[in-house]
Amino acid sequence: MKNSFLLAVILLMNVSCERNLSDDATLSTFSKNADVFIDTFSAGLGYGAFGGTDYTAFTVDTDVKYQGTASMRFDVPSVGDPSGAYAGGAFIDGSGRNLTDYDALTFWVKGSQAATINEVGFGTDFGLNKYNVRMQNVPIDTNWKKIIIPLPDASKLLQEKGMFWYSEGAENNLGYTFWIDNVKYEKLGTLAHPQPKIMDGADSVQQTYIGANITMTGLTDTFNMPNGFNQTISIAPSYYTYTSSNPSVATVSESGVVSVLSGGTTVITATLAGTNAQGSLTINSLGVFVPAPTPTVNPANVLSIFCNAYTNVPVEYYNGYWAPYQTTLGQADIHINGDDLIKYSQFNFVGIQFSQPTINASQMTYVHVDLKVLNTTGARNSIKLKLVDFGSDGIYGGVGDSSHEYTFNSAALPTGNWVSVELPLSAFTGLTSKAHLAQFILGPTTSGITDLLVDNVYFHN
Repeated sequence: MKNSFLLAVILLMNVSCERNLSDDATLSTFSKNADVFIDTFSAGLGYGAFGGTDYTAFTVDTDVKYQGTASMRFDVPSVGDPSGAYAGGAFIDGSGRNLTDYDALTFWVKGSQAATINEVGFGTDFGLNKYNVRMQNVPIDTNWKKIIIPLPDASKLLQEKGMFWYSEGAENNLGYTFWIDNVKYEKLGTLAHPQPKIMDGADSVQQTYIGANITMTGLTDTFNMPNGFNQTISIAPSYYTYTSSNPSVATVSESGVVSVLSGGTTVITATLAGTNAQGSLTINSLGVFVPAPTPTVNPANVLSIFCNAYTNVPVEYYNGYWAPYQTTLGQADIHINGDDLIKYSQFNFVGIQFSQPTINASQMTYVHVDLKVLNTTGARNSIKLKLVDFGSDGIYGGVGDSSHEYTFNSAALPTGNWVSVELPLSAFTGLTSKAHLAQFILGPTTSGITDLLVDNVYFHN
């Protein structure tokens, strides 16, 4: 039979006041209990389901287990299940534990079928998730298999609350079941040759401005495992120690946020547990940033895709990476003095998609976008703008799709100046419907534009 485990609501309250410690006072220590689930849950552990999940997906099962008397059972819903879109949640110790004696989180797993679990890890605590670790695409089958998740730097985990978390969706649109047992922290002593990376190991270069906040990305660590294979995990920024070669230009916070302070150049590097991380980020600050003009259209007459002045519709992505044809890099991840921006580099074309749901722009008469070309070479005098309607079924390639690509020609696309592109939707003659718009695509007509800032993408009347 299966025994349901009560979902716990964990309330963490921090109360501080000034007091003088006596000479005899000692700092409190936290439990070093390594067990998470061994037949039952260790003391102090609570469970919280992630938003949008089937919160009943997790139960305790006394019929199927790796060892002992019980295991954790996870019933993944099928696509379209009204109970939730996927199964996911975190197991949390509200007091926190000292995990500095261990080097790995381990558990045993099996499925009702062969599958690939999207993500498992530790460090998710429904708070800052300061020391989160994620292992992706974990293959399982119908036999029990041991999974090892390395701890990138156990010395940081003096009071870790997030003991274990998981996230998994349907396989081929269908639900299935998997079981996890004997979840615990261990000192294996067989994890070797850590290879930390920042920026995915690349030496990246980014142009920016004073006041910009840039988050370090591509943060991973790779270990040689006991079976001889390498395992890569994604890790939170706080595991690293960052260095700026010119801190007067930019500094980096513990949470991996680069703050640009002045014009000039600096190189951001990092170490993890004393090992130099592969990769770097060179910041070329161009000085004071001039934002795009603030829109003045009444919000009641706007459908906004990307603009701080309005409420934006749900967007799936700002860069579809439609390989092998697209080389464009960049996302909506630039923040300068409170202004959100999209920066594209290696530009050839790029798509922004907003199909869940599509938007009805039938009453709109114009499409607007502000562009700033950053590179200094090439013609830089034209750009293509394409709108795509997904038809009545809201699916690309389905019923009634239509689109039109308009070429905007102008001698006024100089480097470093904002250009407001305001086009009547009537010019998109191939767009037979505007009731199910789902894509906004930019593409060059020449090879002149390579680096581009984008802001204020919206439809209006």
